[in-house]
Amino acid sequence: MSKMLKVYIAGPDVFFPNGDDVMRHKGELALSYGFEPSTMAENDLDPKGVSAFAFGCQISAANERMMRESDFVIANLTPFRGIAADVGTAFEVGFMRALGKPVFAYTNSARGYFERLTEDFYEGKATRQSDGYIRGPDGMMVENHGMVDNLMLDASVDESGGVLIRRDVPSGDLYNDVAAFEECLIEAKRRLG
Repeated sequence: MSKMLKVYIAGPDVFFPNGDDVMRHKGELALSYGFEPSTMAENDLDPKGVSAFAFGCQISAANERMMRESDFVIANLTPFRGIAADVGTAFEVGFMRALGKPVFAYTNSARGYFERLTEDFYEGKATRQSDGYIRGPDGMMVENHGMVDNLMLDASVDESGGVLIRRDVPSGDLYNDVAAFEECLIEAKRRLG
């Protein structure tokens, strides 16, 4: 009998008001597809007697350990607290890619990064300049690669042999809908066995 592959579940889900429930549900889904889910690093740590900074470092080290022990990652790249994916999740995608592990990802916002940047962040005020580049009113160049987020995230998924699922979920369900997560599980099962 072959070893059960372990999936590292990445995303800002731990910050959601119902984060424990979302993570538990994702873990149950992973198990139903034959994958061992990662758990929240904080569960095994005790913050008593250490500074907030030291506890944060402990969580980071525990997450890195779990990523090293995992066979692949499924990352929630739904924009979080702004127009882009959660910064910690972006780090985790890069970490897993650097380890040479498959990266699967999803977003519950089908709008591309270029649209979110030009329409939301720059409020429609980004324009093509004389140098040929689209720039915001602050002079910063805006890239348009037709990707979900920063090109390093999309490329990490593509180059690792994973898949990036885009869904258009109503705003009220943006952080609760796990259908795209389940699609990633289906693809991981198909591609990884």
